Amino acid sequence: MRLALSMRHAALAIALGAAATVGGALVFEHVFGYVPCKLCLTQRNPYYIAIPLGLAAALLPPRWTRAGLWLLALTFIVSAGLGAYHAGVEWGVFAGPSDCGGGAGQGAGNVGDFLNQLQNTRVVSCTEAAWRFLGLSLAGWNVLISLALAAFAARAAAGKGFCLGR
Repeated sequence: MRLALSMRHAALAIALGAAATVGGALVFEHVFGYVPCKLCLTQRNPYYIAIPLGLAAALLPPRWTRAGLWLLALTFIVSAGLGAYHAGVEWGVFAGPSDCGGGAGQGAGNVGDFLNQLQNTRVVSCTEAAWRFLGLSLAGWNVLISLALAAFAARAAAGKGFCLGR
């Protein structure tokens, strides 16, 4: 059985893929305790843009769906560039931003809590990968995921289509 994937379905799949990817980053942060650096947080922005853009593209008329898919492809090319830059900073290829020290912690209720929080706060550098899988940091995986989503969006926008199944 073959199932053809329409442009609308492709836009929806991209929105879901973007949500799953940024959701995975949030799980690493809030469940596993990995504190993101400034570049990590910046890399999430294209996903925050792509989720509503993909949903809108899925709901709009076909001409606008195609335009939305091209915008999604461009968004993920930018995302891949951000990830490549961050991975390059981690590998020492590029100099990172001078203000790259990590995300903000939870707000303190009073001065005593604030002072305790300062003593327990770990500053996160953009130059050190907190986690690697198969030799790639999360920034490196972002490059691969972004390139795949960009290619998927461009192929769908070009009308190449996709078939699932046999």
